Amino acid sequence: MRKKRIVVVCPGRGSYTRETSNYLENVDSNLRAMIEEQDKIRSAKKLKSVFELDKNSFRAKTHMTGENASPLIYSCSLKDYYLINKEEYEVAAVCGNSMGWYIAMALSGALTSKSGFELIQTMGVLTQNHGEGGQIIYPIIDKDWQMNIDRKNMLLDEVAKIGAHLSINLGGFIVIGGEQSSLDHLLNSLPAIDKYPFQIPFHAAFHTHHLEEASTLAQSHFEYKNFNKPKIPLIDGRGNIWSPWSTDTQALFSYTLAHQIVQPYDFSCSIEVAVKEFCPDHIVLLGPGNSLGSPVAQVLIDHNWNGLTSKSDFIKSQEKDPFVISMGIEEQRNIVL
Repeated sequence: MRKKRIVVVCPGRGSYTRETSNYLENVDSNLRAMIEEQDKIRSAKKLKSVFELDKNSFRAKTHMTGENASPLIYSCSLKDYYLINKEEYEVAAVCGNSMGWYIAMALSGALTSKSGFELIQTMGVLTQNHGEGGQIIYPIIDKDWQMNIDRKNMLLDEVAKIGAHLSINLGGFIVIGGEQSSLDHLLNSLPAIDKYPFQIPFHAAFHTHHLEEASTLAQSHFEYKNFNKPKIPLIDGRGNIWSPWSTDTQALFSYTLAHQIVQPYDFSCSIEVAVKEFCPDHIVLLGPGNSLGSPVAQVLIDHNWNGLTSKSDFIKSQEKDPFVISMGIEEQRNIVL
């Protein structure tokens, strides 16, 4: 029987929440040993261990800061990735949202697990200490998850007018980065839709020029020789595919530590490329949580993937044989074990 082909999607910052506490309970001995080695590095820097953070009661000021959130999410994603039954599922490609790009690089083999941890830990600290501004998120879809072009154009016009910046294309949402004064203007002037506009806590203006200092420091900290050609195709935040056969590791280094830090991240495009170029049997979302479930569905609806035209279409299609499998949802996780 042929293996089912899957595209694995890695989560970004903000995916570890109160509901995902104790995600690392019962990890296997190999992963436990790997995380313990990472915790030795954190201990030397006087940072709490990942296992300790995961077991402690969730506190936003502790668990959502870059120095803690990034390695926590990385460890949780590793747990889920290693649980996937590779005898039944072939990983055709890997992608991620924002910080999820670093996780995807480690899973693809472009970085070793140790190098992946070092990159994620270091970038978490650099963006926390040297990142400026913040991010807000706002929907560009209607209640049926269909794109509202007029609302999107209104938002982008307002963003350009006040000097803020597009940060992430996230399915039916746009994430805006900018100085706090610009964000305050948007928070007060954009029409309220449910809980939006919403400022994402403990986030700098990721994927904008406000991260230039963090980018410069990152480039001086790492060497491109630690970057490898991926063993599994990687889809980046422009929709570009990094192939196991043709990847230029110097270019991969430059994209990772320069371009994607200070330029917009198009998660929507990466999902579009994943389904159109790799034609997977399933898209598998790694935990913690299920923060990317709705954005992925909204991209599929926008492209009429398998005839999907609305939120209700997607929900109905997921009932019997889900195309999108979220490992943060127990009954879906069991499908790929």
